[in-house]
Amino acid sequence: MYPRTANVGMIRLITAGALDLGPEHVTRFDLDHVNDAVTHAAAHGGPFERTIRMPRP
Repeated sequence: MYPRTANVGMIRLITAGALDLGPEHVTRFDLDHVNDAVTHAAAHGGPFERTIRMPRP
């Protein structure tokens, strides 16, 4: 586990430009495709790969 202050520290690094998020690859799925999201996450679980489920508008 990370300390509670870790989130704030990460946000500060990002806003200061000290943490480059350019290599991050994010794939988004809506709730109707949650099973596809789970399958995708299992196949693409490497570094810099993120699978997220988006909330409904």
